[in-house]
Amino acid sequence: MPILKLPLAYKGLPALMFLAAGLLTAPAVAANTAEDEVLRPAQSLEGNFLSAYVAGSARDTEAATIFFREAIQEDSRNQELLERAFVAFLANGSMTEAVRAAERLSVQDPSNNLAQFALAVRSLKGQKYADARTRLSKGTRGRQADLTATLLTAWTYAGSKDGKQALATIDKLKNERAFDQFREYHAALIADVVGNPAEAEKRFKAAYEGERNTLQVVDAYGRFLAKRGRKDEALKIYKAFDEAAPRHPIVRAAMKALEEDKPLMPLVTSAQDGAAELLYGLGVVGNTQGDELTAIIYLRLGLDLKGDHPLALVTLGDVYERLKQYDKANAIFERIPKDSPVRPSADISIGHNYELMGRGDDAISHLETLMKERPDDVEVVMALGNVQRSRKKFAEAAETYDKAIKLIGQPERGHWILYFYRGTSYERAKQWDKAEADLKKALELVPEGLPAGRAQVMNYLAYSWVDQNMNIDEAFKMLTKAVELAPRDGMIIDSLGWAYFRMGRYDDAAREVEKAVELKPGDPTINDHLGDAYWKVGRKLEAKFQWDHAKNSDPEHEELVKILKKIDNGLDEEPKPAAAENAPPPQPELPKHNGG
Repeated sequence: MPILKLPLAYKGLPALMFLAAGLLTAPAVAANTAEDEVLRPAQSLEGNFLSAYVAGSARDTEAATIFFREAIQEDSRNQELLERAFVAFLANGSMTEAVRAAERLSVQDPSNNLAQFALAVRSLKGQKYADARTRLSKGTRGRQADLTATLLTAWTYAGSKDGKQALATIDKLKNERAFDQFREYHAALIADVVGNPAEAEKRFKAAYEGERNTLQVVDAYGRFLAKRGRKDEALKIYKAFDEAAPRHPIVRAAMKALEEDKPLMPLVTSAQDGAAELLYGLGVVGNTQGDELTAIIYLRLGLDLKGDHPLALVTLGDVYERLKQYDKANAIFERIPKDSPVRPSADISIGHNYELMGRGDDAISHLETLMKERPDDVEVVMALGNVQRSRKKFAEAAETYDKAIKLIGQPERGHWILYFYRGTSYERAKQWDKAEADLKKALELVPEGLPAGRAQVMNYLAYSWVDQNMNIDEAFKMLTKAVELAPRDGMIIDSLGWAYFRMGRYDDAAREVEKAVELKPGDPTINDHLGDAYWKVGRKLEAKFQWDHAKNSDPEHEELVKILKKIDNGLDEEPKPAAAENAPPPQPELPKHNGG
């Protein structure tokens, strides 16, 4: 959930620091330990080191911690081993062990940036602000380290009630124009914490004018205005955000509180809160750029300062989801306070993750429980439908989406996805009249500014028409437009190629499906289609090669039977695939947690 927008060039502590620590020396792979699997240390130092190395490369921080803990007990004087263990402890949130390792490293090598930074955060947490500044002044220098240290140093001065020095410190970054909004945002928070409302308002306004669609700036500024009795101004900036990014739960909750004349507490009230907000923002940058380890470390440090920071927890859970460590993601989501506006969408993610973990029954049970608790929550109902659809319970899914559509009343642009999902479910349940109506409604609603979504709806509707030999001219126009909107989508290009095939234009079909195979070489359906097209143009040896490739690409059983028959006997007659042979189609991703 990238909430705080920052320049893409900014990554906080340099990734090279983590490379040196040894946890990024191999490609990341999914590592999701089964719940009933107990990790046990190896019998030797070498075994533990190798196991820790592999776990670290896979970003399995829990396993890396277990193996490194054992390894450093066996070789406590090995500095390189200690550095690697320190990063693993930090990334896993094992803060006591991380601090102990950082203290040893800082003695052995005072220039170790990450060790000094972690110790500075710990000192700030304990209100030892002078010690934190001393720590931040040590270590090797560099632009990235200086930027991060400068921001945190400013917060240590705020903790010492030296607002003038805090602002002077943060203004050292004025030459870094790429970070104007980030600098002004934290300067505003600092000014507010130290009791300088005039300066805070000036800085909040500068940050807001720099980018009006940054959630944290909008929320902090709105709360600042509300605290001073300027309810209408606060509502104005919240409503402007809601128009640009509808239905974000934090914004909706703030607007509701203001409309009901309820107080809004400041986003940050202490140096510890401010430093946690800083580390959260840096973690968002790492997450946005796909630098998972950097993101995890910043977020863990931020949560050490403020353990219930809801957006830091959401972002950390998102990182683990990307790494396909769904059990860890769920454990993080469970930590989000029950009264947080983002908790409802996190609860939905928990159910979705159960499905991804192969625990479909738990997913459905979890979401059904949520539906009983929140019967009017459209997002919960839709999530249940998504799980049912992924499990090929298409009739049930259509009924569930129907409930969601009834809840929304008058549909808005953002509701196109509900009609699309219900339409695809009806189609798979062989209720074409209902499916066609929903797909047309989805196409009517999907915004022009969402080309990927428009392309998916066009693809599904047009492919279905071609398969049924109806509306051919309109279908071809629609598929051609879909390819223009999504020129790198292999599934859509395959649909165009397959439409050519069904019309007997086999050379055109082969040309288009070849493009699709280049984009999605491992897809069984596309390879099967290319085999069919090759057979029709007389390239029979190549056709059998493509069918063989399709056979080895894990097709569904029904399709596998057809493919094996073609490998043995060739293509006796044109196959007649279902309209959704490519379905479920690649689904446009919904914003996580209502707008992340």
